[in-house]
Amino acid sequence: MSQRLSQWIAFSLLFLATLVVVLPVVVILAIIVAKGASAISWDFLFSMPRDGMSAGGILPAILGTLYLVLGAVLFAVPLGVAAAVYLVEYSGSNRFSRLVKLAIVNLAGVPSVVYGLFGLGIFVIFFRFGASILSGALTLGIMILPVIITSAREALESVPRHFRTVSLSLGASRWQTIRHSVLPHALPGIMTGMILGLGRAAGETAPILFTVAAFYLPRLPQSIFDQTMALPYHLYVISTQVPGVPENVRYGTALVLLALVLLLNLAAIILRSRFRARKKW
Repeated sequence: MSQRLSQWIAFSLLFLATLVVVLPVVVILAIIVAKGASAISWDFLFSMPRDGMSAGGILPAILGTLYLVLGAVLFAVPLGVAAAVYLVEYSGSNRFSRLVKLAIVNLAGVPSVVYGLFGLGIFVIFFRFGASILSGALTLGIMILPVIITSAREALESVPRHFRTVSLSLGASRWQTIRHSVLPHALPGIMTGMILGLGRAAGETAPILFTVAAFYLPRLPQSIFDQTMALPYHLYVISTQVPGVPENVRYGTALVLLALVLLLNLAAIILRSRFRARKKW
């Protein structure tokens, strides 16, 4: 077999594998847009649900999803970055650090329903936050924490070692070195973990089902201790529990959820690109 023929076969197989992955996603998006675009209107996006969710809009679900996602990110990102800094810069290679890294990897594979039960037991019952935005955001934050720690750790480890050596040789402390020479260059990788966390937090149903989501709540939450509607659970409810909901409303809700996730990811990607443009290596 000639080199050109083997190269063509390899290229064709890789292209076919790409199509197998991408094509179903494109088909799903096309179906959702085709069936849900007719439901998108000002009233649908910015009004309260009426008639048992068979009419009206989904504003409480949209805002509830934003509250939960932003709360989860505000909790998970600082904690995750701090844990990654400790594991990379301070802990060294010992039995404890290896055990922690193994635990983080295992936590990333835990089903979301287990996190929901954990949030119910810890935040809702033990800390007595009740079914609230605070309980839901903390549960989602714990769920995405392993992804953020792993991404931040890899980003910190990718920063060249001589950055630290030069900074320390000029008299900077270890924390000053991390703060000024390591973290700025690791920010694009940290933002990658945040993007992955955003996508997972926005689309999960099981954790919020146990900790925050309301079946029908035609009002906006007044504090972090209130329940709220959320788009993933709302989509499940109107698709399986509420009779008479028009098909275009169900697909329109799915379309809004996808658009919201894409907008959040786009904002994070733009921010990551700006940090990446500052890199000097």
